[in-house]
Amino acid sequence: MKVIGIDIGGANTKLASSDGSIIELHYIPLWKDTRLPTALKEAADRLQPDKLGVAMTGELADCFFDKEEGIRFIMDAVENAFGCEIKYVNNEGEFNTSHDDIQNLAAANWAASANLIGSEVGDCVFVDVGSTTSDIIPVIDGKHRAGYTDFSRLLRSELVYAGTLRTNIATLLDSVKVSGGTCRLSSELFATTADAYLLLGDITQQIYTCETADGAGNMKNDAMRRIGRVVCADLTEIQLEDITRIAKQVKDKQVSLLCDAISDVAGKHGLNTIAAAGIGEFMIKDAAKRLGFELISVSEKWGSEISKVFPAYAAARMFERVDQ
Repeated sequence: MKVIGIDIGGANTKLASSDGSIIELHYIPLWKDTRLPTALKEAADRLQPDKLGVAMTGELADCFFDKEEGIRFIMDAVENAFGCEIKYVNNEGEFNTSHDDIQNLAAANWAASANLIGSEVGDCVFVDVGSTTSDIIPVIDGKHRAGYTDFSRLLRSELVYAGTLRTNIATLLDSVKVSGGTCRLSSELFATTADAYLLLGDITQQIYTCETADGAGNMKNDAMRRIGRVVCADLTEIQLEDITRIAKQVKDKQVSLLCDAISDVAGKHGLNTIAAAGIGEFMIKDAAKRLGFELISVSEKWGSEISKVFPAYAAARMFERVDQ
């Protein structure tokens, strides 16, 4: 019995089997093209699962008039591609029982993850730093205690809209310290967090799956050029030491934002343990160290590849447990 989980986001679509033998991550930006139906059909023909658990966040992409249109587009794409039994994860961390009530499917991938964390880790703050966003989810007595929508989670510090790859550096910082003093940043999309973390060695080119800000390559020299541009400098005008210093300030700021949100959520629920997942696990580890919290690494427990696609893996595991 092959059970597959799929997490369909606005930028990335992730797949994982319940046994962890299948791990896939595909960059499919929904707001730019309509490749999702074709990509799902190719995955269905290639993987031929018996059961499919689906979680989504892609309904928020601004190519859709509203979330309901996005949800229906994603559901149609899934159901036209896969002929097996399909279940959708809702924001309570359960499988939906009705095709009529679909609003609770919006942005529910974190709920799948929280379900698995609650059953196998216990009480904690589950933190998943992905390419675009960071989830900070309180898990108590096997259930999440988070808000049910992105709006409510933003209000409660349970969602930080910054990630490892796609976040514009200019949204994190308005000035940086360089050898010549404090320098203001240009508020343009010249470089993203992927450039900073590639330069610092926190991610590899293989993890740098999104488009670059300038459409050029994702080598370190490319990242250096883009980071220099956020202070309106060519590489002939700024030293490597200052470019590296800017990248470190990006990381420090993002870790600080995580610390603030984790501290807020943990304080409300009396928690002092973090379960960390996602391609940004390295940031969560730094945040846990700063806060003095115990850290449970999803990479160490389930493997680094599973950590990168954890909601998809969790959705598959949910479906597997339903049949036991």
